[in-house]
Amino acid sequence: MTDLSKETSIFEKKVSRRGVLKAAGIGGVGAVLGASGLGGVLALSDATVTKGQSNDIVPFYGANQAGITTSPQDNLYIVSLEVTTDSKQDLIQLFKEWTEASALMTSGNTVGDTSTNGNLPPKDTGEAVGLSPSNLTITFGVGPSLFVKDGKDRFGLRSKQPAELVDLPKFPLDALKKEWTGGDLCIQACADDLQVAFHAVRNLVRMARGKAVIHWAQTGFQRTKNADAQKVTPRNLLGFKDGTVNPDVTSKSALQKSVWVQKGDGPDWLVGGSYMVVRRIQMYIEVWDRSTLNDQEATFGRHRDSGAPLGKQNEFDSADFEAVDETGRLVIPETAHMRVARGDGKHSILRRSYSYTDGMDTKTGSLDAGLVFICFQRRPSTQFIPMQQRLAKNDKLNEYIVHRGSALFACLPGVQKGGYIGETLFD
Repeated sequence: MTDLSKETSIFEKKVSRRGVLKAAGIGGVGAVLGASGLGGVLALSDATVTKGQSNDIVPFYGANQAGITTSPQDNLYIVSLEVTTDSKQDLIQLFKEWTEASALMTSGNTVGDTSTNGNLPPKDTGEAVGLSPSNLTITFGVGPSLFVKDGKDRFGLRSKQPAELVDLPKFPLDALKKEWTGGDLCIQACADDLQVAFHAVRNLVRMARGKAVIHWAQTGFQRTKNADAQKVTPRNLLGFKDGTVNPDVTSKSALQKSVWVQKGDGPDWLVGGSYMVVRRIQMYIEVWDRSTLNDQEATFGRHRDSGAPLGKQNEFDSADFEAVDETGRLVIPETAHMRVARGDGKHSILRRSYSYTDGMDTKTGSLDAGLVFICFQRRPSTQFIPMQQRLAKNDKLNEYIVHRGSALFACLPGVQKGGYIGETLFD
């Protein structure tokens, strides 16, 4: 006879995705599912809820949020949300729920029981059951409009708005679309499996019903770790390496200088956080594909295959911006992307971008593809903004790209167990 009390205790426990994998053994998850359905999976996972050592779990808790200096995962799912509630307490409760759910999902658990009452929707949507954590990171940010919108102090937070947290200026050549611009809140989920990242965002957005709605959402991808075991600098869809000149994420001093907000930079609640710029950049793929290799390399100022600066051999060789060829022309042209982006070399940003493709541009019949440009910095006013102003005016790459979306968020400081993301802002 079946012991119903024991079955109930099984269903009350949180499901470990990693536990399901371990329980499946060499027979595979499909064999477990076939044996006794979802109930069988839950029963098996009961024996492995406490996970052992794992190399695909990125801790959620810490002094800084994960997903910023974390080694980039294969996939991105990022959403911007508009807050619909007028209650500050609703916001606080939402961030508390998001914190608990994020800690569960990044460790390989569901956000709640997947099957307890057949007459009610499951607490977890279920598509990540049986999948590993896949190095999932979830990063939260707040936009300028969370503080003040249409002149209104929405949640009594006006006095806490950092001077740096204002809408990015419109740059020359911008062709921004409202549906890809701005937002009150941001959730960035990155994972080595896109379904794991999607599951995370889906469940967090689900929790926000009645409090916030999606403003825009975008997936992104890089080369997978299986395809590139050496984990070299990823390439964008134009075929060139992207992120070569990033700060050293293993250097505390480099991160303090360029990435993490420091005491004295503004309100204390953001110390340990970072400013996140998101730009949706459409690439004119077909036009680029008709360009000569020499033109492409002159556009970036780098050799395509090696990633080395023009005139050099290796990707990380120092560029010689004074070098000229036999005709007296600069080896790295004045309009080369790397030269213009560098400026005087005193400021850097941490690039963490992903490629995207969204089918076809129905107006042109061309591929709708490009770059979800994401960067983190300590001060947008002295880092990204002047860099983008230079690029918008002088970068030869502008012949092949157009900026369609733009947003700035303050990524909140990290949180320790027992606290919640955003507590320094709301408390």
